[in-house]
Amino acid sequence: MTSPTPSTGGREARDHQIAEGIDNLKDTESRDGSFQTRSHKAVGIFHPELKSTRMRAYRVWMITILGLGAFIVAVLSLYWGVLYTVYARLDRLTVWIVDFDSQVAPYNTTSPVIGPFVTKEFTQLKPDPVDNLGWTVKPAADFDYDPMRVRQGIYNEHAYVAIIINSNATTLLKAAVNDGNSSYDPTGATQVIYNTARDQTTMSSYVLPALLDTLLPVASNFGIEWATILSRNASTQNVFRTPQAVNPAIGFTMIDLRPFTPPAAVPSVSIGLIYLIIISFFSFSFLMPVHSLFFQLKRHPPVRVWQILLWRIVSSILAYFFLSLCYSLISLAFQVPFSKSPAPHDAGALNPNGYGKGSFVVYWMLNFVGMAALGLPCENMAMILGMPYASLWLIFWVITNVATSFYDLALASDFYQWGHAWPLKRIVNGSRTILFDTRSSIGADFGVLFAWIGVSIILFPFANLCMKWRTAVTERKQG
Repeated sequence: MTSPTPSTGGREARDHQIAEGIDNLKDTESRDGSFQTRSHKAVGIFHPELKSTRMRAYRVWMITILGLGAFIVAVLSLYWGVLYTVYARLDRLTVWIVDFDSQVAPYNTTSPVIGPFVTKEFTQLKPDPVDNLGWTVKPAADFDYDPMRVRQGIYNEHAYVAIIINSNATTLLKAAVNDGNSSYDPTGATQVIYNTARDQTTMSSYVLPALLDTLLPVASNFGIEWATILSRNASTQNVFRTPQAVNPAIGFTMIDLRPFTPPAAVPSVSIGLIYLIIISFFSFSFLMPVHSLFFQLKRHPPVRVWQILLWRIVSSILAYFFLSLCYSLISLAFQVPFSKSPAPHDAGALNPNGYGKGSFVVYWMLNFVGMAALGLPCENMAMILGMPYASLWLIFWVITNVATSFYDLALASDFYQWGHAWPLKRIVNGSRTILFDTRSSIGADFGVLFAWIGVSIILFPFANLCMKWRTAVTERKQG
């Protein structure tokens, strides 16, 4: 006798019960405490079962924002702080007043008028805070009575500006009013020597405005004094033939030893260098897939660790070599001069280059070594910190380098003097020497950059160990 066949309705009932049992299992916690995802439709973020998840998200969000806020305040304060003490320290920008009037033969037989008056004005000067430069009267004997040595001092960056009263200043003025010399030029009485390429921002923002605010009243006061002297002297009727010898009587010849030009050179010594840091940082991310090829053990035997480290260091430095060439070529493409001869230090010159026709190669090498000095620490910190914290390092690295490189540290508090050892400061200094033939410290500039590279290479294996340790910790948590 044939056994009865189960009905279709009975099978469906059993299947339904099995399905409900599976759903119930999915709604329970697993043995390790994790919650198994329900198979039905998604719920809203404020669903009761998401309460613990929401509270954790709120807590992590708050801690993250507080941490980022504290980081922003701390790091950005470094940038704001470098400019905080500017007016209090303007007297660090020294201005020499050197009187040669009637002190050098054949003019030493004339009783000086211009020199003593100008030096007295600066001795009694009470400038506003925005004009309070380091006005300093220096005797001509300090320069062996040679104005060219004053110019050399400005080139050597011993002072920012020199106001020279020429040795024939009073002689020419008296001759003009006595003899009626119509060719008399008041600006021949004094020279104002400065060097814009030393730091175009400081010169344009603080030094030159203070000079104009101070020199114009000095010239005006001398005109009043000189007119009084002439009114007491009946033998000066020829002044009507030379009115410029009465008013303004004296003027100032402005001599810029190294003008900052062309404008396309601005990125080479300022904002453009920020991108050198950024390129150095992100080149590490682009090269990591290349490095990872040596870790794919399914395709080849294991590679010795020290050889992988050597490969990474050498490949990064070679990358900086070619990338720095691309960066340097941009300045060349926009016709920043790179082939002019150096100029005498005591003469004004437009765009002399520090190394003649070899200036571009030196500029490229400076950017290459500088890029390595900026990039290798970024690679170390990326391995030590990992993402996203390596991004915070980039912000710190950019701000500390910019704050100490684009502004004269003489105007910053003593706290910022560490900036002289930061890589970007040395790149800026070296670039000015190459592009404008300013005072050279190229040996020290390269020395500091090589020191950064050397320390970074020494720390590279330890940074790699930190990365391996972080990876192992992450894998244990996930496993």
